[in-house]
Amino acid sequence: MSIDALVDAIRLRPPVSARVEGIEIERGIPTGESGFSIRMSDDVGGRTAGVPVDLATCPDCLAEVFDPLNRRYHYPFINCTQCGPRFSIITGMPYDRARTAMVGFPMCLDCQAEYDDPGDRRFHAEPNACPACGPRLAVWDRDGHPLDTDEAALATAADALRDGRIVAVKGVGGFHLMCDSRNGDAVDDLRHRKRREAKPFAVMFPSLATVRASCRLSQTEETLLTDSRRPIVLLTRTGGPIAEAVAPGNPRIGAMLPYAPLHHLLMRDLGFPIVATSGNVSDEPIVTDEHEAVERLAGIADLFLVHDRPIVRPLDDSVVQVVAGAGQVLRLGRGHAPARIAVDGVEEGIVAVGGHLKTAVAVTQDNSVVVGSHVGDLDTVASRAAHTAALADLTRFHAIAPRLAVRDLHPDYASRRAAETLGVDTVAVQHHLAHVVACLAENGVAPPALGVAWDGTGYGDDGTIWGGEFILVKRDSWRRVGRLRHFPLPGSEAAVREPRRAALGLLFEAFGEEAVTMTDLPTVAAFDVAERGVIGRMLTRGVNAPLTSSVGRLLDAFASLCGLRQVNGYEGQAACELEWAAGERAGGAPYDFPVSDDAEGMLVVDWQPALEAALAELRAGGASDVVSEAVHGGLIAAIVKVAARVGENRVALSGGCFQNVRLTEGAVAGLRETGFTPLWHRRIPPNDGGLALGQAVWAGMTETAS
Repeated sequence: MSIDALVDAIRLRPPVSARVEGIEIERGIPTGESGFSIRMSDDVGGRTAGVPVDLATCPDCLAEVFDPLNRRYHYPFINCTQCGPRFSIITGMPYDRARTAMVGFPMCLDCQAEYDDPGDRRFHAEPNACPACGPRLAVWDRDGHPLDTDEAALATAADALRDGRIVAVKGVGGFHLMCDSRNGDAVDDLRHRKRREAKPFAVMFPSLATVRASCRLSQTEETLLTDSRRPIVLLTRTGGPIAEAVAPGNPRIGAMLPYAPLHHLLMRDLGFPIVATSGNVSDEPIVTDEHEAVERLAGIADLFLVHDRPIVRPLDDSVVQVVAGAGQVLRLGRGHAPARIAVDGVEEGIVAVGGHLKTAVAVTQDNSVVVGSHVGDLDTVASRAAHTAALADLTRFHAIAPRLAVRDLHPDYASRRAAETLGVDTVAVQHHLAHVVACLAENGVAPPALGVAWDGTGYGDDGTIWGGEFILVKRDSWRRVGRLRHFPLPGSEAAVREPRRAALGLLFEAFGEEAVTMTDLPTVAAFDVAERGVIGRMLTRGVNAPLTSSVGRLLDAFASLCGLRQVNGYEGQAACELEWAAGERAGGAPYDFPVSDDAEGMLVVDWQPALEAALAELRAGGASDVVSEAVHGGLIAAIVKVAARVGENRVALSGGCFQNVRLTEGAVAGLRETGFTPLWHRRIPPNDGGLALGQAVWAGMTETAS
């Protein structure tokens, strides 16, 4: 093959797992060398090579693992250059076997011959192994005592799942807790033991055919499901055998296909979908070590299916959904992390620590920002330790010496303390500005642009809780040009857990003290007389009832008023249920959210006409689906109105509210129809998992400008 043909092949027909971000051609003088070899890398600094991500088992390896004549028949750790563990097993760069968890498994003669042969697909496949020289499988009881090994271990685990028991399975990036998804009692048992009352569980299906038996599947969703990164994909349920307890009240299922050889072997044996949720106690990091698993998960799992290949860093499964015809990452995990976003002019050495919920960290390097994998909420000692470890891992891995740490404005975030312990200068970036800048960076767009940052909570610089913001971003400055009309949150943080409080605050702002007497409304009826008295006094006196402009809390309030949810079982549940209530309704008239200027010239989106219309609808016997459609339609129209007033062509949609498919697709369509260019998230989560990207980029941009 000529050099030109090679370049064309890379450009037009790259390997399945390759991501070609650019090609630079430099002409050289032929040296007369013959042959091709890969030599041991020098251990030098300045590591800018992309980090390889974990890839699902390829078709060739899958064929071999089920071929009785192949030496890797039923071997649960088969891999090649097109598949297998990568980021989860790498201890350092450059990527050589000596810098992976496979260093403890010397290759046998057959594996070494494959590894050394340029014509073999296992040529320099760093995790290469076989039954003679590679990792082994075992099954342990809940006390950690071995019961079986290899194929017998797999059969024991499969029998336990068939019997309705819970099995902790060590995978690629950590443990899963698994049970029969068709068995409501088993699912309820898992919920009880894991202390996860209502949050949906993910489901692993044996095949596309079994997915179609339970879910509606578009071509885009099928492509995402079968992608080499194998994320969890949120799909609409249509029926099938899945127990209601898997995702109570939820019209969608988080579906995934087997991505490791171990999963393929297990699912081929079982033939039915199984719950596959993160192996942790709720709100703690995923467990990666088998001995730690016995210690932390023994009260949950009945059995442990383990192996002896170390997991270097925890990686939760990535979660994606389809929005506006394309995939959107909601959780950056296995297969998608780390994510490198090109950003011109950003200098190396900036470390961003993210926020408090759904946290991820990021570092700057070589005109780019590298965003690490999902860490989670920083509410526990274990999660804060995981955040610190993720920060150290990302900087060490990329050989970066931190010189500037970037954090959120919130004074009490644990991530702030993490930034301050780095021993370098720190700067704070406002929460919603970071959201908007993350969206711009992901889309490769430099300011100016109008940002719409809608979420549940963010620390504002005016003493209020932000969350319904319109931000005009320029190259080295920004200005809040609009917001949602304020309303009080009685109980402050308690209102995040109890949508009924947000709704009562909304009613009080609109109708005054009369609000607590409106017992015909499910919101008010959800409180007893004593509670109404206490909250009424809070609101009247303005004590522990901070003002907010949050669209997330507004959606919570409408969910409460519709009688959908008064107390959340997990973050965002009420707002999700309001979105689901609309179903596939279309064509209804939106509620009016008028836009006006306040005394300081800021645009204010007023929710009161929509509130009054919703109350009239509900009191007349109207259904929640009508209210939901009208609320969403009105908010979409408000975005377009503000964009028209501001006059900036590019409009970036970011923040947790833009995980809402109806809201995002409606805003994208509405902006396009009126001549604007909408930007939204695809590779980086719109939720707080994207904050670190925005923090790093804004710090880098302002540093360059100054």
